[in-house]
Amino acid sequence: MTAEFKTSKPIYRQIAERIIQQFVRGEIQTGEKLPSVREMAIQSGVNPNTIQRTYGELERMGVIETKRGQGTFMTEKAEVKRRLRVSIQQEMIHQFIQNMRGIGVKDDEIIKVVEQFLNEGSEDVD
Repeated sequence: MTAEFKTSKPIYRQIAERIIQQFVRGEIQTGEKLPSVREMAIQSGVNPNTIQRTYGELERMGVIETKRGQGTFMTEKAEVKRRLRVSIQQEMIHQFIQNMRGIGVKDDEIIKVVEQFLNEGSEDVD
């Protein structure tokens, strides 16, 4: 299953973001073993060096841990998962606000529209 990648961002970062999102959504569990570098490269359709860089970045961030001779595992620290979730939320909100301001919507109008949307539900949105 090869993934499609955007040209605007390095592939290793896109893969790291996907792993983080899967972790935050609960698709990858705390302490779960990740595929080997070679396996993940085959699944993603990329060079193993790209996955090595991805895993290195995730390890630097404290998201994964490599245990010599055992493999690579998602962190068991619940605080890391919470921190990642908050970070993703803030980034999404920031992008939304910037987009709304970019089309000329004032902050009080943004609040009103979001409240209205939440009160009415999102079933009409397509």
